[in-house]
Amino acid sequence: MSLETMVWALVFGSVGLAYFLYGKRQKKSIPLICGLLLMAFPYFVTRRLPLIAIGVLLTAIPYFVRSAN
Repeated sequence: MSLETMVWALVFGSVGLAYFLYGKRQKKSIPLICGLLLMAFPYFVTRRLPLIAIGVLLTAIPYFVRSAN
């Protein structure tokens, strides 16, 4: 794993933690689930471009999909 990949994993993990805490406090399921996925997926995806693509997609989902609860 290269340094660049580790930095991207750290960035997406940090965003995931923020989404997770927001979703937990506001009782919103979409940010909560995306936060968990953002924190977990860098352990399984080790190539740079898929890591960035999946991370950007998971980061954008709570913005475009609003949960009703």
